[in-house]
Amino acid sequence: MELDVCNGHKQVIPLSHHPDFSKQGYQVINELGRNREGGRVTYLAKVLNSNQQVVIKEFFASVSADWSGVKAYEREVEILQQLNHSRIPRYIDSFEMPGVFYLVQEYKNAPSLSSKRSFHPEQIKQIALSILEILVYLQKQIPPIIHRDIKPENILIDEQLNAYLVDFGLARIQRAKIALSTFVTGTPGFMPPEEQFGHPLTEASDLYSLGATLICLLTNTRSVDICKLIDDNYRFNFQKLVPQISPRFESWLMKMLERNHKRRYANATIALEALKPIEVVDSDTGIENLIRTTKPLKRATILGIATAIALATLGITLMSCQPGITVRQLLESKECQDFDFNGSCQYKTQD
Repeated sequence: MELDVCNGHKQVIPLSHHPDFSKQGYQVINELGRNREGGRVTYLAKVLNSNQQVVIKEFFASVSADWSGVKAYEREVEILQQLNHSRIPRYIDSFEMPGVFYLVQEYKNAPSLSSKRSFHPEQIKQIALSILEILVYLQKQIPPIIHRDIKPENILIDEQLNAYLVDFGLARIQRAKIALSTFVTGTPGFMPPEEQFGHPLTEASDLYSLGATLICLLTNTRSVDICKLIDDNYRFNFQKLVPQISPRFESWLMKMLERNHKRRYANATIALEALKPIEVVDSDTGIENLIRTTKPLKRATILGIATAIALATLGITLMSCQPGITVRQLLESKECQDFDFNGSCQYKTQD
């Protein structure tokens, strides 16, 4: 009970009702979230006679996803019991009450990516690396585990930009067959095309969902609005919203989002290693950006002008060039000391 003041009089107002888990050894602190369509409520609770905090997920028995007769919450328990990763909240307990099932997990004090926060592109790269590390772990299980519902709401992020992957209610073992009645239970805009059309999922399937999640972060787009960034050809069209990202990062991201899973990175390990050396923010000069966006017939002229400017800036007088040197090699040379263009050019610096 709590006291409130209304029209100058104290009034007793009942507190919000929470389930009583004292017999199971838990006490609810507050409600964390509610998914009415999914038939789930999530509570923050503490272990009685302890300071340990846990998350209790409430599943209503009348609402369930079905993989050959297996309910979603049973699948989640089965998978969580197999996992031991510092950034996947561990399974602690489960119990039932009439018509309701409860899952108890480790609590991570971190908000989800769906909360109103903005990140610098380099921070988004760090988040991507962190998520990919978790996917590498899942895909190394025997058989591999596919999460199937990667989106901002299911990723928690702490102050050090460490990502935590939650909600394995749709996850499945790769070799397991999926019932036709439930193959579209993921989130629109984040589901890979192969899942939408009932084709077999692969280790590349979660990469598509991660790519869509990263676009949400780069463009500050809410999950419910992600489809607004998909054009009539069912491809993401976001480049104008994030002009500062580098061509290499854009290429990496578009490969994650290939509609044909065979054209994506084959798995999280390959995607992770490909991303590590990439600079996310475009460090090109304005001239180089112009070259990249200019029609091919005009590029030769611009390249020539850019070469002259680059050489003048570096204080280099080009003395002679042997066949084989290209203008683009000149442009890509960033150091002004002790480089010889692979022996193709001889030059001297001005005094």
